[in-house]
Amino acid sequence: MITRLPRWVEYGAFVLALTAGCINAVGLLGFAHQAISHLSGTATLLGTGLMRGVFGESLHLAGILVSFLLGAALSGALLCGESLKLGRHYETLLVIEGGLLLIAIPVLQAHHPAGQYIASAACGLQNALVTTYSGAVVRTTHLTGIFTDLGLMLGEAFRGRAFDRRKATLFLIIVSGFIAGGAMGAWLFARLAFSSLAVPAVICLALAISYRGYYQYRIGRQE
Repeated sequence: MITRLPRWVEYGAFVLALTAGCINAVGLLGFAHQAISHLSGTATLLGTGLMRGVFGESLHLAGILVSFLLGAALSGALLCGESLKLGRHYETLLVIEGGLLLIAIPVLQAHHPAGQYIASAACGLQNALVTTYSGAVVRTTHLTGIFTDLGLMLGEAFRGRAFDRRKATLFLIIVSGFIAGGAMGAWLFARLAFSSLAVPAVICLALAISYRGYYQYRIGRQE
């Protein structure tokens, strides 16, 4: 169970979920009503497209899936270890994610499908950036697993098992961040269209700077 949850984990999880919710809202409003921060719906559309013989659309959907996979692979290549730990170079991946989102803006404005692939890769990178913390699976780009885990925890509590409040708190922080990000993304898209992605990009860059600054501060205190 999570007994000591550092504040930087809670803050980081909220901000990352906020970023993903914002990106996903822009995707739903601008990418032909298609989510890009999670892949269940995309995979379903791919399957139905293949059955309907819509191969051009299916190829595009497959590109989104592969792009997400490649973004996650980049995280796996640059990070060592599966557990969340202060000191690992998460800021490098956050800078890359912010850069990908900025690159996606002009591509999407030009109505080129590659813009969706770039945004999907950014989400895959982020989702793989945080994997586990003290046994809690942490995913910031979608909520299915979060709600599943919360449901399991409630069910186990009904059976008399101790309820891990710290883990539940982390999950609720992620849920609230994702919902807040969706609201922010909808508000931004109505005013800035695809340029809205500049906001989550800047958030990623600011989070990278904050993380590195906090790490240097902690190192300084230990010396």
